[in-house]
Amino acid sequence: MTKIAPKIAELFETMEYGPAHEAADEARAWIEARGPRFGHFIDGGWSEPSESGFFPSLDPSNEERLAEIAQGSAEDVDRAVAAARAAQPAWRDLGGHGRARYLYAIARQVQKHARHFATLETLDNGKPIRESRDIDIPLVARHFYHHAGWAQLMESELAGYEPLGVAGQIIPWNFPLLMLAWKIAPALATGNTVVLKPAEFTSLTALRFAELCREIELPPGVVNIVTGDGRTGAAIVEHPDVDKIAFTGSTEVGRIIRAATAGTGKKISLELGGKSPFVVFDDADLDSVVEGVVDAIWFNQGEVCCAGSRILAHEGIADALAERLRARMETLRMGDPLDKGVDIGAIIAPVQLRKIESLVEEGRQEGVTIWQPSWSAPRTGWFYPPTLCTDVSPAATIAQVEIFGPVVVQMTFRTPAEAVTLANNTRYGLAASVWTENVNLALDIASQIRAGTVWINCTNAFDAASGFGGYRESGFGREGGREGLWEYVRLRVEGGEEPADDGSGEGTGASTGAGTALRTEREAAAVERSRAAPPGIDRTAKLFIGGRQARPDGGYSLRVRDHRGRTAGEVARGNRKDARNAVEAALASGWARTTAHLRAQILYYVGENLAARRAAFAERLHALTACDAETADREVEASVRRLFTYAAWADKWDGAVHRTPFRNVTLAMPEPLGAMAVVCPPEPALLGFISTVIPPVALGNSVVAVASERWPLLATDLYQVLETSDVPPGVINILTGLEEELRPVLAGHDAVDGMWYFGSDEGAADVERRSASNLKRTWVSGRARDWFGPEAEGREFLRHASQVKNIWVPYGE
Repeated sequence: MTKIAPKIAELFETMEYGPAHEAADEARAWIEARGPRFGHFIDGGWSEPSESGFFPSLDPSNEERLAEIAQGSAEDVDRAVAAARAAQPAWRDLGGHGRARYLYAIARQVQKHARHFATLETLDNGKPIRESRDIDIPLVARHFYHHAGWAQLMESELAGYEPLGVAGQIIPWNFPLLMLAWKIAPALATGNTVVLKPAEFTSLTALRFAELCREIELPPGVVNIVTGDGRTGAAIVEHPDVDKIAFTGSTEVGRIIRAATAGTGKKISLELGGKSPFVVFDDADLDSVVEGVVDAIWFNQGEVCCAGSRILAHEGIADALAERLRARMETLRMGDPLDKGVDIGAIIAPVQLRKIESLVEEGRQEGVTIWQPSWSAPRTGWFYPPTLCTDVSPAATIAQVEIFGPVVVQMTFRTPAEAVTLANNTRYGLAASVWTENVNLALDIASQIRAGTVWINCTNAFDAASGFGGYRESGFGREGGREGLWEYVRLRVEGGEEPADDGSGEGTGASTGAGTALRTEREAAAVERSRAAPPGIDRTAKLFIGGRQARPDGGYSLRVRDHRGRTAGEVARGNRKDARNAVEAALASGWARTTAHLRAQILYYVGENLAARRAAFAERLHALTACDAETADREVEASVRRLFTYAAWADKWDGAVHRTPFRNVTLAMPEPLGAMAVVCPPEPALLGFISTVIPPVALGNSVVAVASERWPLLATDLYQVLETSDVPPGVINILTGLEEELRPVLAGHDAVDGMWYFGSDEGAADVERRSASNLKRTWVSGRARDWFGPEAEGREFLRHASQVKNIWVPYGE
């Protein structure tokens, strides 16, 4: 008989699940290589606990001992605070750019060791490796990148403000490394030093982060990590020399901290518990809602302060939703968190597991219907199955108390007004989620729910650019975004003396920070080489179009002479066809569709690679122009700083919500112009190019740049920097040649959306006249500008590189 092959649909029904285990050998080896016993990280080094000994850190998925962690005492906290206090003036005076470099280095190190951090986090916390790998660790890097930008911009964007001093930070066990990043990144960016206590259950990634701080040579005392239980946290809160307390944890402990710090002058921010509503209207896409519930309550085993633990479903779809949820719950996988196919991992500790069990049983006693999948949770380790509770009254304990586990309650409503009433029927106010296809209704409901964050048709969305925090008993203060910075600064008139000027020269172009020693070494080498005054190198630089070096269409070159009149090299003489090719490459780049975060990362990378070739560029400037070695080095340093500045601005050039006199939201959204042409200033050779080409790029424009006619070799030297910095083809295109030949082509090109010109008055008038062909936006400047000063960067450039679109969104029924 001929055997009939099963249908593909049948194969999917019968296919057995195959484990996909993430290797944790490297993480375990790292633990074993350290004892496995960990002391405190104080003043840049490791120290044994003064008196209290050690306690075990356990793997929640199998109850195995991973390591021994030091129990911090008041004496240990004293030493950590003293180290932070001693380090803070130098860290503050390092300046924004110096701090930005360190934060950037932290972000890069996290990315380089992302898998190691992810496996270590999963071992210590019990969360699925997919969540550690794909959510937590990328967000950690994102926060340090983002706040490197704020460090760079602090002097202009927080003018008149200064750091608080020493920040005491206490973080929970549900997102150990991510909560560390939420706390440490803004504190360091704004010039504070830190004493941080991780949760006693999950200290390992914080201790690995301490090693990372040593790897990047962060100054001793800037970050101090003292491990221990609540007694250690209390010692930090009560310490008289701590200026700021940032706490994430339970509402009960938040109350204690508020009482303990009252009248002390300490600034505090509290991110506390929640019982977040998940509001589903009858027009919502139920399939999307089901996956939203999975992300809202079973993400991280429900151990999330903003978990959507209260489903409020319209009575017309409540039964259908519950049926679909039960079917989806049957397909969820619970087990070894290191298995990449597992959806739900282990509960952090027996004490938390008992709390979940107790509250669910209390709900059962109050008449709640409890439903769990047919499969059993693992017996080894601490696991609790996903649980759906129906027939719940709004006053039920299980509907009011934060469970902090994979348990969700479902209640019903009839009208939007009732939905709002139920959503606000809680002492908390951390987050909410609204599901409907009606944007009017969504915005109307979102505006009425008392919560710090409201998601529409999504849930548990986080980013470093958006502040997060609660209302009411969910705490106060914000973490992330511009609003999160205010938690770590004060007006200079508050708290006493002005910051001392140590002559570091921050803001004057003087070099400070992480690169000081490197600069001194390279500067000395550059000075030594300059004494020989070598002859110019005979070379012909090509054009740079579409990410490649291209020969000029006309086949002509121009000789470049140094300040003595000697030949230093030759460059391509671009013509009309070359300009058109460059515009086509710019239009095809797709740069405007990339995220602001990606643009920032690439610009940081360009700055990093330019800094690595600092001596070569300084030598080129010194050999070509009449400047001395010190001035040349200063120009390269200023160029690196400017790259960091616009990398910082890339994800911070925000829009606004206008208060128009209607019942609507009017969103003002800045957008890039598109393909832009930039005729760079004649000099300074390198800094002038960076200062005019990079602002449009930071905001998503692609650029055709005409290099300085007098000093084009500095622009052509940048080709290799751009090629090795992941700049996509077509984003930056560089033409060399005669301005009189290239300027009219670009000014009259109908596909060029905007043009900047920094040259003669005659040239400016010509650009404006020719731009009338397609009414492209122009910015011309014939006046002399100090390219080293504040007038050569910032908001003026960004405004001219963007345009505002206003979107009107009415709401209400």
